Amino acid sequence: MRVQDENPSHLRVERLSLPDSLALATDGKAPFAALGYGTPHGVAWMPTVNARVLSSQGAMADVWHVTGANIRSGTTGIARWRTDGHWLLGAIDLDEATEKQGLAELAHRAYRDLFKTLDQAGTPHLQRIWNYLPQINGDGGGLERYRQFNLGRQEAFLEAGRAAFEGAPAACALGIHQGALSIRFLAGQQAPLPVENPRQVSAYRYPETYGPRSPTFSRAALSDIGDGNIALFISGTASIVGHETVHHGNVLEQTRETLRNLQAVITAANERGTAKFSLAELDCVVYVRHPAQTEAVRGVIESALGADAPMARHAVYLEADICRSDLLVEIEAHTVAAGRLQA
Repeated sequence: MRVQDENPSHLRVERLSLPDSLALATDGKAPFAALGYGTPHGVAWMPTVNARVLSSQGAMADVWHVTGANIRSGTTGIARWRTDGHWLLGAIDLDEATEKQGLAELAHRAYRDLFKTLDQAGTPHLQRIWNYLPQINGDGGGLERYRQFNLGRQEAFLEAGRAAFEGAPAACALGIHQGALSIRFLAGQQAPLPVENPRQVSAYRYPETYGPRSPTFSRAALSDIGDGNIALFISGTASIVGHETVHHGNVLEQTRETLRNLQAVITAANERGTAKFSLAELDCVVYVRHPAQTEAVRGVIESALGADAPMARHAVYLEADICRSDLLVEIEAHTVAAGRLQA
């Protein structure tokens, strides 16, 4: 049974250019929070993904609005956050060179403070997490850095008594070329409904060949954001069938396979309530390993959906390494539709 708040705060997100996002605060009243894509620019309410923008429209931001007026900001350990009492958006940045700790230790520390934040702010349920780590495919002293990250992340989930397997939040993990370990997270009062992809083994059930600890995320999550709307948060999605990478070295086929996986997640989500989502309506971020392949990836998306589809028109393209060295492209997304979730 999903319990509704008597006076819930409604959440709304819109994708804007960076100048338009910043203009929202010209009257001194910043939005609840935003997640920017591009070069960091020092705006407290807009933590930014420090990755090169490959989109022709330049830097973008997903701006989050809430109906509540009493927004407060705070810090918990290394986590910075803003909340209206119902929703919370937080940010963590840790520089390995400064901290003098390995990635597993930093990930564990970051997630420990993330969970303390949720407790302190009274927003217990993670909805969505974004993880960005430098040199994700690099060697971390005998263990790939992404696998080191998974060690620390899952350990923190287990220590905090959080769902590290079934019920884990939607998430992505990408490799940036510079900057700190960066984590962004959205939390709320109600637990989201996890969604898996029937074409893939759940990430938290990967065999040990992918590392001593499995990745801690669900393929997607459905969240009641109020005002009769349901948000679908889709985790980073790539050219994986079962648990194996397919179409090695072929960015065109990897992009097509990624679209098939996105559609499979959407179909599964549409079976979990009355809200109906479509691939063409997604607001997505497309991570491309090799910038020279950006136009090829864009061409596949536009050919599949039409150049005028919202997903094609609003997509943000970023240069990033993917969590597996044989993956060339990854897409994560969100969208909103009217409806309700299964009880």
